[in-house]
Amino acid sequence: MLEEDMEVAIKVVVVGNGAVGKSSMIQRYCKGIFTKDYKKTIGVDFLERQIVVNDEEVRLMLWDTAGQEEFDAITKAYYRGAQACVLVFSTTDRDSFQAIDSWREKVEAEVGDIPTVLVQNKIDLLEETVIKNEEAEGLAKRLKLRFYRASVKEDLNVNEVFKYLAEKYLQRLKQQTAEETEVVHSTSNKIGVFNTTSGNICNQSSSNGREIITLRPNKQRTKKSRNPFGSCSLL
Repeated sequence: MLEEDMEVAIKVVVVGNGAVGKSSMIQRYCKGIFTKDYKKTIGVDFLERQIVVNDEEVRLMLWDTAGQEEFDAITKAYYRGAQACVLVFSTTDRDSFQAIDSWREKVEAEVGDIPTVLVQNKIDLLEETVIKNEEAEGLAKRLKLRFYRASVKEDLNVNEVFKYLAEKYLQRLKQQTAEETEVVHSTSNKIGVFNTTSGNICNQSSSNGREIITLRPNKQRTKKSRNPFGSCSLL
């Protein structure tokens, strides 16, 4: 398969309490629209957008998860396989701010440490804020996360959030690829066997005593999807 027919696909989960603007953020980013009326997400929703980052084609698959506890069993299953995360709280909802630690723990329990950003949404309502600037900045510093103040309504910093995550993920992917290449180059006396059925590098011993290094394909690159309906789709 030609290199130009490949793309990087990134699964991004957007999490936080209900009514903080998760669905609106994804709608704004993928469709360029903003809906003022609140509609509770039941379980999960999904949208995607294709972008170019550092000359690399990237398909962002954005998973909008329900913020209510009654959907925990459903949404937790959709965290699995996530490669990036957006933690969202609202300027006008202190409970959503205090719940960020819990949301991060839930995601990390399923996928470990992945590129993550902290987003304070609805900064167009600063006159109604219940969170001090130093509190929000302190939380980001404690969690060691990039912090964005955003307004989905005014389309402020929405693109920047997802661009940063894509860049961060590509950086990790290239670092991982470089490390695997270094391992291969440092074993010049080993036999390279390409195994198309599994997922990383493992060593085996052959019958003649020579060590075999098994190379497995990078699952982060997928064949480009040919979507006749444009760059965003809803399932």
